[in-house]
Amino acid sequence: MEFPCGKNSNNASQRTPKIFILLALTLIVLGIIPLHHTSKWYHATNHSEKSSTYHMEDIKIMDDDEKCDISIGEWIPNPDGPYYTNTTCWAIHEHQNCMKYGRPDTDFLKWRWKPKGCELPIFNPYQFLDMMRNKSLAFVGDSVGRNQMQSLICLLSRAVYPIDVSISPDENFKRWKYVSYNFTLATYWSPFLIRMKEADADGPTKTGLFNLYLDEADEKWATQIEEFDYVIFNGGHWFTRCSVYYENNQLVGCRYCELPNVTDLPSSYGYQRAIRTVLRTINNLENFKGITFVRTFAPSHFEGGEWNKGGNCVRRRPFISNETSLEGFNLELYTIQVEEFKAAEKEGKKKGKRFRLLDTTQAMLLRPDGHPSRYGHWPNENVVLYNDCVHWCLPGPIDSWSDFLLHMLKLEGRRSHEEKLQFLNQ
Repeated sequence: MEFPCGKNSNNASQRTPKIFILLALTLIVLGIIPLHHTSKWYHATNHSEKSSTYHMEDIKIMDDDEKCDISIGEWIPNPDGPYYTNTTCWAIHEHQNCMKYGRPDTDFLKWRWKPKGCELPIFNPYQFLDMMRNKSLAFVGDSVGRNQMQSLICLLSRAVYPIDVSISPDENFKRWKYVSYNFTLATYWSPFLIRMKEADADGPTKTGLFNLYLDEADEKWATQIEEFDYVIFNGGHWFTRCSVYYENNQLVGCRYCELPNVTDLPSSYGYQRAIRTVLRTINNLENFKGITFVRTFAPSHFEGGEWNKGGNCVRRRPFISNETSLEGFNLELYTIQVEEFKAAEKEGKKKGKRFRLLDTTQAMLLRPDGHPSRYGHWPNENVVLYNDCVHWCLPGPIDSWSDFLLHMLKLEGRRSHEEKLQFLNQ
């Protein structure tokens, strides 16, 4: 740096105040910019909306984290939560808007999932959107899958909201676009994941009677998913409903159908064959090059009776892992998902297909406090599921599923990067 001297010193002295003013303004601007993406709602490393596509150095995953099983752990206090509210996010379904309908406690919002032996960072909306730039993601399944999608939209609302680009007025098939990232988010309502027909709107238990074609995938999603980069499948709760099972268009049995001369089969029979059909269908889609996530079953928490017999979920804190265990129907469905996933993954590798297990079951088993219960409607409303112990409050523990998802996407980024390096080295 040269210092002004000689005959130019007077001009320099006149310029000095201007220089200090420019420096001061620069410092102020630099101080303001980080605040644009920083608040008590969001404590991860942020990237501005205009930031370039993420680089490998942004994917902060230690070798130990890659080996860590994020599905096993405990819920620990998180005073920084929640990361949005029911007044800052318009995507919350009425039945999961617990604060609107008077839930008096908020402690259930102050926990985060801590895997055993590693850390799971809180969801970073800017990083997620950067990683999803020019990509697409579809949710396929039941209302818990829709619950997950709405949670993701709310978490992303810290960065930007999408626009509705749905090609149908049907609310069960929505499509959203994050324009500045060219990221598409879609949902396909398919509660059984396979072809079904409602045979009786009432049925033996007033919840309908469904004909399920166990060896035929639901065409609503099967003819659409080839265009997506990522697809998240879920299902399970609907298989407790009264159903008649068909294979090869032949009646093979039913569940709770109470039809004469029809063998009553367990729910697990229909569920196993349905999941097998779904994963086989994906493996047979020649043009599908995306990644399939199987999101594992999220247990309900009815206590004191079944859903239609006074059962409720009134606990106000998470379980510790040694206080409960997966059993009964929940264990059956989870085991089926894992076994069918492993079989499909093995077969898929031969065809270049990629399957991933989004295992949230243990984490959600420990959250009996996270359901709407009676706070998904007004007290005098006549609703079918008066005490909802199946879905999850928003905000609530289901927001952690995006923590899981982003972690897995980072692993995919690392794998892709390593494969490219290996290819270049060859």
